[in-house]
Amino acid sequence: KMASFSIRAARPEDCPDLLRLIKELAKYEAMEDQVMLTEKGTEAARAHAVGGRVTARVAQVRVCSAFLELLEDGFGEHPFYHCLVAEVPKDQWSSEETRVVGFAMYYFTYDPWIGKLLYLEDFYVMAEYRGLGIGSEILKNLSQVAVKCRCSSMHFLVAEWNEPSIRFYKRRGASDLSTEEGWRLFKIDKKHLLKMAAEE
Repeated sequence: KMASFSIRAARPEDCPDLLRLIKELAKYEAMEDQVMLTEKGTEAARAHAVGGRVTARVAQVRVCSAFLELLEDGFGEHPFYHCLVAEVPKDQWSSEETRVVGFAMYYFTYDPWIGKLLYLEDFYVMAEYRGLGIGSEILKNLSQVAVKCRCSSMHFLVAEWNEPSIRFYKRRGASDLSTEEGWRLFKIDKKHLLKMAAEE
């Protein structure tokens, strides 16, 4: 039976679900050890004021450093990311914690050659909710955001081994810049950033 679900913008009280899904995605990609947003010990539960309002659910959770980072980075004064979530009604929860069953984390960036871009950082739907059109609907909503914001394109990374995702994106018109344009992805880690920043 087709699951009923809705796609909406994430709210501060979704952060525990986002953290859970981020960890599930990392496990799926066999990269759990690389998630920097890990629970480094819990603090006493406390209310977190967002825009002058205290959200009840946030006040009730046991707050951890990862949760606080997600909250501040996505819903603070200067958000570093935006997020869409897929939500299912209570009668379709697979457990008490699965109100939110998928998410897409994105932000905007700029390329002087082609202008504004929507960069899709993370995109995940729980295994038991796949095949119901949730991923397609999230991608449709992301496309609407990109068009509304006059972005020239949407960019994202896919692991080479992840054939299901590659097929999913290619069916929707995605092109592989690695093979078609020869681009290679590089990173400079924090250790080397600190080293360069301190150079005289």
